[in-house]
Amino acid sequence: MLTLRAKAGVLLVGGVAATALAAGITTAVVSPAQATPAAKHRPRPTASATATATATATTQAAQDLDSAAKKEIAMQLVSSAENSSLDWKAQYGYIEDIDDGRGYTGGIIGFTSGTHDMLELVEQYTADHPVNGLAKYLPALRAVDGTDSHTGLGSGFVTAWTAEAQVVAFQEAQNSERDRVYFDPAVAQATKDGLRALGQFAYYDAMVMHGPGDDAVSFGGIRATALEKARTPAAGGDETAYLNAFLDARKAAMQTEEAHSETGRVDTMQRKFLIEGNLDLDPPLRWTVYEGDPTYEIL
Repeated sequence: MLTLRAKAGVLLVGGVAATALAAGITTAVVSPAQATPAAKHRPRPTASATATATATATTQAAQDLDSAAKKEIAMQLVSSAENSSLDWKAQYGYIEDIDDGRGYTGGIIGFTSGTHDMLELVEQYTADHPVNGLAKYLPALRAVDGTDSHTGLGSGFVTAWTAEAQVVAFQEAQNSERDRVYFDPAVAQATKDGLRALGQFAYYDAMVMHGPGDDAVSFGGIRATALEKARTPAAGGDETAYLNAFLDARKAAMQTEEAHSETGRVDTMQRKFLIEGNLDLDPPLRWTVYEGDPTYEIL
């Protein structure tokens, strides 16, 4: 669970070009404007954040989100909202307490020490790789689960996380846990609902931020609220009408919590693509996330 933006300037983001090339995507961040401070799930970075990266090749139309090219797009879209960067792979080592009541937030989708997913990540990683720098913090992670406490963690844990993030196996563990808990269930449910790639992404982004639960402000509750207003395509409904209902419900859920109260990732990203009729989430994609942020592009 995450959220962020950045000041504009000029910065070449290492890693984006290589990532995009592997997926057959051209990416860029253009038209910067001075960003203004605001409460978000992650604090604003101190560095400038206008990024540019280029690659050649095109993506195949009408792919589901779990295709290599569309999944890369999904990761970059989320990273633009969470980290003001298209370089999502640079976030493996991210970790800090952002004062949102969830303890430490870390990694590529914001695993948190207070909401169980960070504990599950480290437990599985240690089961697969017993000798690692985070294993000794498992008792403390179990003790603080469900709280915002740092007891038994602190700077030593932060240092260990940052160091372990350089290990390919830990990066792979983050990818795997992201897919198991968030990405795969979101795409599976969206597919059952008859949604194409944009709807699949809307489900994934909601599940990352709100969690996969069934209460009113978790993914299940957001979907249930949408179903009160519109039918899914699988149930004979109009896809655009249903996605508008889902995004309405998502926005309302975001506004119940200060850490999520800026709704650009819905208003100027997902809703923009929907208004454009881009239900397959095909490039070129151009979007902003928060007022004053740059315009991002995937070409």
